[in-house]
Amino acid sequence: MDYAVIMAGGSGKRLWPLSRRKRPKQVLKLFDGQTLLRRCFDRLSPIFDAKNILVLTNADYADLVRENLPELPSKNVIAEPAVRDTVGPIGLAATVLTKYDPQASMAVVTADQVIEPAESLQQAIRDALAFANSHPDNIITFGVQPTFPSTLLGYVKCADSRKFPGCRSEIYRVEAFKEKPDEKTAKEYLDSGQYLWNSGLFVWKAKTILANLDKFLPEATEPLKKIQADWDGPNQQQTLRKWFPKLPKISIDYAVMEKAPGVYCIKLNCRWLDLGSFAALAGIIAADPNNNVVVAGLTELLDCSNSIVITEDKGHLIAAIGLENVVVAHSPDATLVCPADQTDRLKELLDLIEKHGGAKFL
Repeated sequence: MDYAVIMAGGSGKRLWPLSRRKRPKQVLKLFDGQTLLRRCFDRLSPIFDAKNILVLTNADYADLVRENLPELPSKNVIAEPAVRDTVGPIGLAATVLTKYDPQASMAVVTADQVIEPAESLQQAIRDALAFANSHPDNIITFGVQPTFPSTLLGYVKCADSRKFPGCRSEIYRVEAFKEKPDEKTAKEYLDSGQYLWNSGLFVWKAKTILANLDKFLPEATEPLKKIQADWDGPNQQQTLRKWFPKLPKISIDYAVMEKAPGVYCIKLNCRWLDLGSFAALAGIIAADPNNNVVVAGLTELLDCSNSIVITEDKGHLIAAIGLENVVVAHSPDATLVCPADQTDRLKELLDLIEKHGGAKFL
């Protein structure tokens, strides 16, 4: 059977103070009262029944996820007791699925992306599942046509493409995965026409990704087998707490995708954005006539331009005069004001806040 796995564990420090340690970016209601997590779930619903959708998230976020997705069976929200990059949730989900369905196919998506139109992604996932079910030893990833030489994204180098029975999409053979490049290299990738942005979305047989983890990351094998043995039994949580933190903290790209044979790619013909920063909001939310991105119920902006003003509190007025390229992000107990081109220093700021006794604001 086919399943979807939503990875919803990232906290989103670059969207502080809206996102916090206990309130991640994927549950912020920034999009017409909807969260990124809800939008992600709704994109998958036409393909997968709710009982076949799993959400992997940090233990601190599990109740927030259940509150945001009430139609999801409670047991389908799996709380990770430690942060183990993407190998953790992917390995855990595959381990759980293969216990009950050895032939399970899984589509892995992340909760913090904006993908429009949804129908394009849905068709690509259907094609990838058809391919994986007829080519069970192979792995499918999804690439996005670059629109500029990004140094913040990984790349997939694609070779020849071909059509496969049951698939509308062309499927490309992957030559290589490339990590985030410098600006010169990114421009070369863009000019060559051979590279796509790495979307971080995948489709594979659950048993295939486990076999690849066993081959390329053997230290993950014992923890996953221990967890599977006790899953759905009286010792499930105790075993999970003991063995999950023993998984290597590494991304699935480094652990498997850069090494595995038989990797293929489908190009996503849609608008794709990874909501990792305030600047990304400008690519998602329409700006006003002065190029301000405003997510707020009440604002008065006098001679302001090229700025981002954001709050979830619909009853809170944000008023400003003469702002140019400034971010103003309001939350009930903390407000960020900074030049838009310095938001990459947020980690530095958060470290300073913690150093000065402000951990409760993080």
